[in-house]
Amino acid sequence: MERIGYGSDPAALDAVFTALADPTRRAILARLAGGAASVNEIAAPFEMSQPAVSKHLKVLERAGLITRDIDKQRRPARLQARPMQAAVNWLDEFRQFWSGSFDQLDDLLNTMQPAERTKDD
Repeated sequence: MERIGYGSDPAALDAVFTALADPTRRAILARLAGGAASVNEIAAPFEMSQPAVSKHLKVLERAGLITRDIDKQRRPARLQARPMQAAVNWLDEFRQFWSGSFDQLDDLLNTMQPAERTKDD
């Protein structure tokens, strides 16, 4: 029996969840979903220094969620969404659990409703 959350590469899954845990990094990923951007372009909407944004980019890069190219003097970042699939798969195991739990609750509530109606009549 395979235990939930212990896939083939738990370190990669940990890195993705660590990267996604920060709202600034999630905003950066949302920005990069629209296309590649330089550090200056990424930093523009945030009230933080360019080095602080670069630190966030390094976390995203270590998680495999972005790649950095060298384009003359720029180093544009690009979204690499494939590593998020491991997180989606992991969460999906729990979605299945919750769906089953909600189905059981629905069944229980449906059996209780007729009993309450006859009691009130």
